[in-house]
Amino acid sequence: MQITGKVHLVGETETVGTSGFRKRLIVIETAEQYSQKLPVEFVQDKVDKLDSITVGQNVKVDINLRGSEYNGKHYLSAQGWKIEVDSSF
Repeated sequence: MQITGKVHLVGETETVGTSGFRKRLIVIETAEQYSQKLPVEFVQDKVDKLDSITVGQNVKVDINLRGSEYNGKHYLSAQGWKIEVDSSF
């Protein structure tokens, strides 16, 4: 699945737990009539793909949707695995 939009936020890399799990958040604002700010998380070796991305750039992001359940509640997240600057819009 792919989303396109303008970079609204590029977070700092976080290290979680004693195993050294790395994650980094980016927020993409879509260009629809009612725009959405979509959080996408990059993890482990994919974190470094965000080093050259800056706020305001138009990008295409390839994502996988991830679902989980915790204490009877269901959660959905978007996990990025590819990002490229897009000058076509």
